[in-house]
Amino acid sequence: MSGKNKVVIVTGAGSGIGKATALRFAEDGFKVVLVGRTADKLQKVANEIGTENSLVITADMSSSEDIETIVQQTVSTFNRLDVVVNNAAVFMGGTIEDISLSDWNHQFAVNTTGPFLLIKACLPYLEKHQGNIVNVSSVSGLGGDWGAFAYDATKGALNLMTKGLALDLAPKNVRINAVAPTLTDTEMTSFVINNQDLMPIFENRIAMERAGEPNDIAKAIAFLASDEAGFITGTILPVDGGLSASNGQPKIA
Repeated sequence: MSGKNKVVIVTGAGSGIGKATALRFAEDGFKVVLVGRTADKLQKVANEIGTENSLVITADMSSSEDIETIVQQTVSTFNRLDVVVNNAAVFMGGTIEDISLSDWNHQFAVNTTGPFLLIKACLPYLEKHQGNIVNVSSVSGLGGDWGAFAYDATKGALNLMTKGLALDLAPKNVRINAVAPTLTDTEMTSFVINNQDLMPIFENRIAMERAGEPNDIAKAIAFLASDEAGFITGTILPVDGGLSASNGQPKIA
C-alpha cells in the first residue's frame, strides 16, 4: 500500500499493537502521528520512523480537550488526514463485585468514548480525502470472558459503534472497520503471557497454538486501511489464530 503524502493518527502508539501499526504505516510511506500517554515511549518510536515523518502528541484519550488538540496539531503540521487507528485501551479485570463505578466509567471513557470523540473530530478531514478508520477491538467484544465483563462491554460497544457508523459514513465515502485480536503479546497482556499456568490454556484454545504478535495485528489494520479493502466497511475482522473457528468445545486429542 502506498501512503505517499498520506497521514495517519495511531493512538496508543508507544508500544505493542500501536507501535507495530505505526511502524507499518511508516514503512508504507505515511506520515505518522503518534499519540499516547508516555512521551519517552512515543519519542523512541518517532526516532525509528524519522522525526521528519512523524509527530509525537502526548494525550489522554479520556480527555475531550486532548482529543481536540490531537486533531488540531495533526492538521496544522501535515495539512491533511487520511486514516485514524483507534488503538488506545485500558483493561481492568474483575467481577461485578470488584469493579467500581469509577473503574467502569474509566474503561468506557478510554475504550469507547475516546474513539467516538476522535472520529467525530477527524471526520471533516477524513471526508475531504475519502479516508477511513480502523478501530482496534478484541475477541472480548464478540463474546464474554470470565472476570472481564466491563472490558467486554467496552469492546462490544466499540464493535456496534463501528457497524452503525459504517452505515452513516458510507455516503460520505469514509470507511470504518475494526480488528478483533485474540491474546496478543503486549504489555497489557504480560500477566497472561508470562504465566506458565495460563499460557498453555490459551494455546490449547487457539487453533494456531500461540498468542498473536503485534505485527500480526498491524498487517490486518494496514490491509483494512488500504485501497485493496476499498469495498469493505462495517466489518469486525477477527485476527485470532483460529480461535473463533471453534464452537467452544475443548480440544480432546
